[in-house]
Amino acid sequence: MNLPLQSERLRDSLMTQPLPTDMILKWAEERPNDVYLRQIMNRQFVDFTYAEVADKALRLVSALRAQGFMPGDRIALMSKNCAEWFITDLALMLGSYISVPVFPTAGADTIEHCLTHSESKAILIGKLDNSQAIESVMAKYPDLLSIAFNYPSAPKCHFDFNDFINEHAPSEERPEHQQGDIMSIVYTSGTSGLPKGAMLSYGGFAWSAQRLIDHIGMQDGERLFSYLPLAHITERVYIFGSSVMAGIQVAFPESLDTFIDDVKMYRPTLFISVPRLWTLFQQRILEKLPQSKLNILLKIPFISGVIKRKLAQGLGLDKARVLGCGSAPVSPALLRWYETIGLNITEAWGMTESFAYSTLNYPFRSDKIGTVGNAGPGIELKIAADEEIMVRGNGLFTGYYKNEEASQAMFDHEGWLHTGDIGAIDEEGYLTIQGRKNDTFKTAKGKFVSPVPIEKRIFEIASIEMMCLVGSGMPAPILLAVPHDFPNFDRQRYEKTAQRVIETINKELESHAKIKGVLMIKEPWSVENGFLTPTLKIKRHLLEKKYHNIGADWPKDRLIQWEE
Repeated sequence: MNLPLQSERLRDSLMTQPLPTDMILKWAEERPNDVYLRQIMNRQFVDFTYAEVADKALRLVSALRAQGFMPGDRIALMSKNCAEWFITDLALMLGSYISVPVFPTAGADTIEHCLTHSESKAILIGKLDNSQAIESVMAKYPDLLSIAFNYPSAPKCHFDFNDFINEHAPSEERPEHQQGDIMSIVYTSGTSGLPKGAMLSYGGFAWSAQRLIDHIGMQDGERLFSYLPLAHITERVYIFGSSVMAGIQVAFPESLDTFIDDVKMYRPTLFISVPRLWTLFQQRILEKLPQSKLNILLKIPFISGVIKRKLAQGLGLDKARVLGCGSAPVSPALLRWYETIGLNITEAWGMTESFAYSTLNYPFRSDKIGTVGNAGPGIELKIAADEEIMVRGNGLFTGYYKNEEASQAMFDHEGWLHTGDIGAIDEEGYLTIQGRKNDTFKTAKGKFVSPVPIEKRIFEIASIEMMCLVGSGMPAPILLAVPHDFPNFDRQRYEKTAQRVIETINKELESHAKIKGVLMIKEPWSVENGFLTPTLKIKRHLLEKKYHNIGADWPKDRLIQWEE
């Protein structure tokens, strides 16, 4: 891949920071008996010290070498979060392999694309909610070597992980990586088609993780909790990256069913989540303590403090000093609600191509809710003439694997990264995201509509869990909305509230952008039904396709319809 500007920036930065391979060996030598990873199994912690993690990782290097795999070979990794994921990722670095993480919820087509496009020669598979997709791909490619982590939900593979590594002594090899060497190919979540393979360097990864550590001021005794997909760059840098670079302990949940109990068992000091899960946590609280009653209790000085502590304890977040949110747009109203119960959530923004590290609202500022924060240390931001957000720093990707044209298109001649997002920067440097450049659609009237600012405005004033404004080729925009799943749901009351919201919004919009109708969606969008990416972003193009004809048939006398 020929991207001289990026290579020069990385080289000329004179980065001397160590790499993840250096750090795991350092902790294993200096703190061999300290617990690094805590895997919850059968409601108990199964602990792995730094020495044990390094030992297992080096044994895996030897085992892979014995199978004939050489430095530079691509090796895939597909599992929900677990200790073995971290161990394997470190082993692939120590063996100078190029890791190819695959989302554990990916469908067969996506899995096959990631494996064949990257030319992966082996795959390690672990905890899965459903192994049917990967099993169908394995049946199609029987020569692909497979290794199963020792969990009941892993499919049958050529080898079991523990047996595979225990037959070999720890490798004596020690890698000598350059800052620009490719560490991993991370496939983007594919909101608009097949995912592209972003090539991530050792130097960019280490630099981004270290900037986060320094900026947040991670301390001895911090506790991280790893549960968001490790195939996604946010978890890989913010949790895995910072843990290995700073020597911070990490725990993993046992299952989705025990998730809240797992968080309460561990009580992390740093906790990041996504809007969908913060919304579910809110619903869980309001089911037990309705908003009207909560409002009254929060107005009583002594009781208010007690309630806030109990709510935080109920989520397992009473020890968390930093709470984060990212990966998808979040309603400012949701962040304001958490602020009222004493939980300040830092919103952050980034992308795979920038190692998920670009902006963050840290230290938390209440007056900047609605923005995604300002540039992190070492990051430069600017807004281009067409309002596209441009990013520059040492933590940028090297390019897309086997896609020179797309790689070159991502950078300008000065090394600025085209993010594809449009936005604005205020006088204090805080960034507001206003949408994606390619999300704009043209109605049947020939007028362009940018849906994201409209959705964002609705988010501010409405209780809608997920929404998507569609309208390409339609007479006028239609809002697809997934209503909140409140207890004792009153459809008629909810419909009246939604009607007031749309009437309010329409008064603010130009005539061609006014919302013609709202379709309340029957089945919530999910990863399983294909309308959400594994990182819970909405696949707008698929919703546009499914509901393409709805606008033409919309009844003139109805603003709101419920999907049958």
